[in-house]
Amino acid sequence: MDFMQAIISGIMQGLTEFLPVSSSGHLVLVSSIYKLLTGKILTSGSNEEILLDIMLHVGTLTAILIYFRQDIIKLTKEFFTALKNKTFSDNYEAQIPVYIVIGTIATIAVAYPLKDFFESLVSNPAAVGVFLIITGALLYSTEIMSAKIAEKVKNVTWKKSIIIGIAQGLAVAPGLSRSGSTIAAGLATGLDRVTSARYSFLLSIPVILLAAAYQIKDMSGLNELAHCNWTAILTGSFISAVIGYLCIKYFLIFISKNKLNIFAFYCWIVGLAMIVFFGIH
Repeated sequence: MDFMQAIISGIMQGLTEFLPVSSSGHLVLVSSIYKLLTGKILTSGSNEEILLDIMLHVGTLTAILIYFRQDIIKLTKEFFTALKNKTFSDNYEAQIPVYIVIGTIATIAVAYPLKDFFESLVSNPAAVGVFLIITGALLYSTEIMSAKIAEKVKNVTWKKSIIIGIAQGLAVAPGLSRSGSTIAAGLATGLDRVTSARYSFLLSIPVILLAAAYQIKDMSGLNELAHCNWTAILTGSFISAVIGYLCIKYFLIFISKNKLNIFAFYCWIVGLAMIVFFGIH
């Protein structure tokens, strides 16, 4: 594992996990360019690369847990207090953990059958570029749809959580942004911008945990891990956590006042560049 590759990947993961531009697509982009520059084939891979990917996501998961720590504690207390006092139906905050569970189940139901097919596209950066373009189209069209909704609401419902969970499940496709898909789905169902982003980030917690556990279980040759460049991997993970935390903080401020169109144009440019460049190579 090249130390610089881990650092660049950590920066990319931290920047793009919470921005609606697809962290998986950018990690494929960085990895593919690195392999071309070092003379490796695009389909090459190793347990060390898988471990780096897992640890980068652990880094951004840490950022979510730290940033939303007060929300998580409050929601947990509200949930158990409402159950104890039998006021669950009247306490919206207490219902949010249930909606997160419902959204997670919807995500797994969609993502699990599709994961093998989409994982095969990781070695095809041109295909990832196509999904980045789709992400851009999704963001742009959702802004048009959202503008037609006169009154935005702050409350997630079980129906909205299913729709957002399905969107998150489809984002198993590399290049199709998880945060972009879930925020767009939230906006399309009438949620306001901050609520859509907040629920999107909270919904990612169980999914990232489950995905990391699944990848670790699926790894072969665990005895090789002792020989991995842990200094590089942990450095990349730390960088992804720090940058991820800052991205959450400033993206929530940004989305409260601005549309997502700038990210749509960005996805179109990067996606088209990936199609052209890697299509040639």
